[in-house]
Amino acid sequence: MERFAQYIDGRFEQGTRSFASVDPATGTAWSQMPDATVADVDRAVLAAHRAFHGAAWAGLTATARGRLLHRLADLVAGAAQELAAVETRDTGKIIRETSAQIAYVADYYRYYAGLADKIEGAHLPIDKPDMEVWLRREPVGVVAAIVPWNSQLFLAAVKLGPALAAGCTVVLKASEDGPAPLLAFARLVDAAGFPPGVVNIITGGPEAGHALTAHPKVAHIAFTGGPETARHIVRASAENLASTSLELGGKSPFIVFADADLDSAANAQVAGIFAATGQSCVAGSRLLVQAEVRDAFLARLKAKAEMAVMGAPDLRTTEIGPMCTARQRDRIVGIVEASLAAGARLITGGKVPGGAGYFYPPTILDCTDAPDAPCLTQEMFGPVLSVMTFQTEAQALQLANDTAYGLASGVFTASLTRAHRMIRGLRAGVVWVNTYRAVSPIAPFGGHGLSGHGREGGLAAALDYTTVKTVWLRTSDDPIPDPFIMR
Repeated sequence: MERFAQYIDGRFEQGTRSFASVDPATGTAWSQMPDATVADVDRAVLAAHRAFHGAAWAGLTATARGRLLHRLADLVAGAAQELAAVETRDTGKIIRETSAQIAYVADYYRYYAGLADKIEGAHLPIDKPDMEVWLRREPVGVVAAIVPWNSQLFLAAVKLGPALAAGCTVVLKASEDGPAPLLAFARLVDAAGFPPGVVNIITGGPEAGHALTAHPKVAHIAFTGGPETARHIVRASAENLASTSLELGGKSPFIVFADADLDSAANAQVAGIFAATGQSCVAGSRLLVQAEVRDAFLARLKAKAEMAVMGAPDLRTTEIGPMCTARQRDRIVGIVEASLAAGARLITGGKVPGGAGYFYPPTILDCTDAPDAPCLTQEMFGPVLSVMTFQTEAQALQLANDTAYGLASGVFTASLTRAHRMIRGLRAGVVWVNTYRAVSPIAPFGGHGLSGHGREGGLAAALDYTTVKTVWLRTSDDPIPDPFIMR
């Protein structure tokens, strides 16, 4: 089996213990991964702490940090196909998606490379005539970045890019499910020439995660994953009072009005829920369709879902790959069965295919007469679409906001005025109108409620990795007056 190494303080290490990673398309182990111990985590954080204060990193200008990020971007672009193949093998994400996504990941590093020397402070028009006061934006310190297995190179970029641009150092922990792409990426970090300890990449389970997030030298925690894990992280951060940015997924509404272009909306809905086999934090998993076009729209979706090619993820013809783990597929099976028992109606899919691998077909459940079906409230992280019908705009908005999450939403309508009303009314961090799943390094991304807080992408993300220092400079040459009467 192929062996991967963790990357600590500029060195590649196998570690003292390891685990096998499984190919989801076959269900068989294909590689050996290091399993970080508490001691490994401590060494990685201390290396990041030394690097943060060391001249090799702290002495660099912001422009020089940007050059290193540009070099990393070029290396990622050059290795995109190799990284895509590793990600497909280790996570089951189809090669068509990994190839396109990783090629775009390089643009995130380029964006933050250009932003590095544009993170500015400010001069304050202070109310005291003999004072000059200004604000400095300074890096917060050591960052613990934790990413899940899905889209991990992208999710790493939206943390590493702004953190490094701001001048922080990073310990990046890959998920124990499918970590190979990030360990392969570590070779590019090394080749880019970052000083030892600036970027450290480890993998492991809850033990490593707790040790990292509770470490006293960690100043900020950037996490993507589920709400339950986030609660553990927030509790762990009480040990070091680290700030947090949490991107926790959602149960995003996809709203189709009767005046929408139904063919366009159907293509967007299929991409929004079945792309990445539904394993996406912004999956448009709740379809709200206006009653007048319900049957016509569902007929389009059913046909497209049943035409989707399910198969080996490394084939360019494949459109639906396997779930990443057997555990995740079993969870989806359970929620679908419980939803059918609660009165949902199966439109298509819903049956585990025979053969090897963790496959599950595109599935559509009509929940119009089953408002308590668990598929409507639980983030399933799989290719399952739950359908509700609405009559009025007000009802659509009420159904859309009837969730504890608040990450993304989609609105399809030909009415510009209706679109603006929906934008104002939707409680979500991202609203897509007549499109879905569009992202850019320029645009902030994130949510609220059970979808977390903080933003990834854009200048807003870089500012999350800074702290403000206020500087007071007295300009008067006169002696300071008696301290007991100073004003």
